[in-house]
Amino acid sequence: MEVNIISDTVTKPNKKMLEAMISAPLGDDVFGEDPTVNALEEKVQKMFGKEAAIFCPSGTMTNQIAIKLHTKSLDEMICDVDSHVYQAESAGFAFHSGISVHLLQGQYGKITADQVESAIKPGHDWQPLSRLVVLENSCNKGGGSYYTTSEIEPVKAVAKKHNLKMHLDGARLFNVLVETGESTESFGALFDSISICLSKGLGAPVGSVLTGDKAFIKEARRFRKVFGGGMRQAGILAAAGIYALDHHIHDLKTDNDRAKYIGAVLQTKSFVKSLKPVFTNIIIFTLEDSLPMETFLINLAEKGILATSFGYQTIRFVLHRDVTVEQFEYLSDVIKKL
Repeated sequence: MEVNIISDTVTKPNKKMLEAMISAPLGDDVFGEDPTVNALEEKVQKMFGKEAAIFCPSGTMTNQIAIKLHTKSLDEMICDVDSHVYQAESAGFAFHSGISVHLLQGQYGKITADQVESAIKPGHDWQPLSRLVVLENSCNKGGGSYYTTSEIEPVKAVAKKHNLKMHLDGARLFNVLVETGESTESFGALFDSISICLSKGLGAPVGSVLTGDKAFIKEARRFRKVFGGGMRQAGILAAAGIYALDHHIHDLKTDNDRAKYIGAVLQTKSFVKSLKPVFTNIIIFTLEDSLPMETFLINLAEKGILATSFGYQTIRFVLHRDVTVEQFEYLSDVIKKL
């Protein structure tokens, strides 16, 4: 048996999602004439209480468009050192937007209002201008850690006080919401823009959505084109996103619960040097030096468990909807016997 827990990006459309994709009415989205893309964008903007939204090929693109629109050259964004926009988007903020970054050392990828306040530049001509705060929810490198709205509100107050914009990289936001029970609207009220990913635990094959006010999204369409993200009959992909949002959100709680179970098992193992708290569907742990990471991964692969390295002597598991009940039972059994 093979169990792929490298990432929740390995999920594939199920039969009903494929049927929705095949039957979707299509048009040319560059001209705004794809009815299914329009329906997805309207669905997301209403979920978050925003005025408009735009469908893009990837979360990196939605994040980079947001950064571009909220800043100008010689500005600066503030984020945690473990943020995806810093760690995993190829310094796109520098390439696309010509800005600097002020990195904060938060706890499991989460920063506080006091940290943001202390990072804001006073405006000297030898310094970049602080313009944007980027939060990630859940935080991938933080082990799936998350902010509640009550934790974000003080950050929002600081940003408003200093006229900074707020962007949420909500790639796995729905994994958070099934844990906290909070609403999409409550998050929408705290951010100038939000990016959500459809192709991770929600199970769509491609795509992310960026939402904000009308003027922001109108300009985002220009930069989506500049970044090469204008798609034609994209409704075949948007249909998968609509289906995922309608049918797959509640399943994310199962992924979170399974990850917590595996994390509890790993916590008992002598070869585990440290384990980050398991907040949602991501498990990150460090191996004792006596067990080389490569050896551990090969051993897992020989048993059909596909996982990935996540730094020196560090492993990441990600639970997702394509792990069946039988596969999860097998995975649990393997980990228990290691």
